[in-house]
Amino acid sequence: MTQWIGSPAHNRWLETEQDRILEFGRGAKVPGGFGWLGADGAPIEENGAHLWITARKIHVYAIASLMGRPGARSLARHGVDALLDGTARDRQYGGWYAVVSNDGTEVIARHKEAYAHAFVALGAASAVAAKIPRADELLALIIEVIEKYFWSEQERMCRDNWDESFTRCEEYRGGNMNMHSVEAFLVLHDVTGDDVWLERAMSISEKIIHDVARNNSYRVNEHFDTDWNPLPDYNKDEPGDRFRAYGGTPGHWVEWSRLLLQMRATLLAEGKPAPQWLVEDAIGLFDSAIADAWSVDGAPGFVYSVDWSGTPVIRSRVRWVVVEAIGGAYALFAATGDEKYARWYEEFWDFCRDYLLDYENGSWWQELDETNKVTSLVWSGKQDIYHLLHCLLVPRLPLTPGMAPALRQGLLDVTG
Repeated sequence: MTQWIGSPAHNRWLETEQDRILEFGRGAKVPGGFGWLGADGAPIEENGAHLWITARKIHVYAIASLMGRPGARSLARHGVDALLDGTARDRQYGGWYAVVSNDGTEVIARHKEAYAHAFVALGAASAVAAKIPRADELLALIIEVIEKYFWSEQERMCRDNWDESFTRCEEYRGGNMNMHSVEAFLVLHDVTGDDVWLERAMSISEKIIHDVARNNSYRVNEHFDTDWNPLPDYNKDEPGDRFRAYGGTPGHWVEWSRLLLQMRATLLAEGKPAPQWLVEDAIGLFDSAIADAWSVDGAPGFVYSVDWSGTPVIRSRVRWVVVEAIGGAYALFAATGDEKYARWYEEFWDFCRDYLLDYENGSWWQELDETNKVTSLVWSGKQDIYHLLHCLLVPRLPLTPGMAPALRQGLLDVTG
């Protein structure tokens, strides 16, 4: 039997590390929302306050407030107020701008990012669960925007980016933003009790994973045309794109594995049918990520991306990948009881402690090269702590409901 997952001693270590990264993340607070943190924990002025970072910080500190961390509630409220009253909100056309200046006086990028709006939904739902003031107002606004612009009832999927006025949608459909929409929709379901969000999460998952990835050796296609045909050569000339990397991104495969099992647990908890493919595909995704990307080039760690034959493309070890693998390993162990996933969980944590945790400057290093030395080929600084929260908290909670609703229900360290 595993000595780590669910053990009080391991959970104490997770909580201590969580408090360390929560303290580091406090430095991101700026008038415009939350800024992009550098390696030293100070906001990088020229990067501005990205909507996805501000929204994710609302989620993080709403959760921290549910865990009784003093100051977390005021940080979550700062993010909510910034999105309701600040420059990021577009009062003419609706939704939120992609980037504003840290001081909140200027709009830097005016388009409407689907990826970022998915995180507004997640942040708002978590803030509602934490009873953050005005969170209900933010939740109502983002649901309206999703219904009008991002959810396509005809496609039964989410659309991608729009221009400022929501008149022209990009002729592209993205797997990344749809995956994070699944994440947000599951928590929206928990918070609102509306089955439509669970049904939409299932529709997205069935298309991207069960219909497409399952028939591609579980190498997840993330780029599609408007008819949902895969675009396998998308960004082949820019393979290291931060949000639309060429080829397969194994970090998303392990992230998907956890989301599928969360969906299954939700269905079962509510007495609804849960198709067996949710487990089968979760296993296939995780195992394919291990086979293609874990320690495949002479050093420990996950390579960032692979081509469609499984050959590494970007060999950097980006921290969010192994972080999500921790969550995927935990979820598979919780769902199947198979000890191999508990062993993977422990191996991933050993890697993180050996190479990624930065006790001198704070938080974790964002990216390592193929020899596990610090680099910045794909990412700069230590912009965010959202993924870190997941690997530190997910193993202490049941698979359903989502993190903030589970904490609201007093389910911390009740994982059976």
